[in-house]
Amino acid sequence: MSTSANRLIATVVGVAYLAIGAAGFLVSSSVGFFGTPGGLLLGIFEVNSLHNIVHIVIGVALLVAGVAGVRAAKTANSAIGAVCLVLGLGGLFVVGSPFNILAINGWDNVLHFGTSALLLAVGLGAERSARATA
Repeated sequence: MSTSANRLIATVVGVAYLAIGAAGFLVSSSVGFFGTPGGLLLGIFEVNSLHNIVHIVIGVALLVAGVAGVRAAKTANSAIGAVCLVLGLGGLFVVGSPFNILAINGWDNVLHFGTSALLLAVGLGAERSARATA
């Protein structure tokens, strides 16, 4: 796995998102499933149960792809990176509104944009010949 940037990043980010999703339930137990004022994870990231589930789904997808192989990791990094970019952009418009069903705040947007940049950079830039090294 250390020879593939895509597999390494998918696995590490996947484990991190699984941990974030699981830890989020500890701080959002008193918040509604779609609650717009979520609980604070690490004192800065606002989360609710739906947001935690999204983190766990992202974590599982990246982890499974990272273990599966280079092509799967490259595809997952690119696709989930794009989803995080859309989530970050959408988050800019829903913060503080009743449409904020994921309880996103400014720090969540920073995390989503950072995750997007990392995953897209590796997914689109590393191992350009992934077709040959499935």
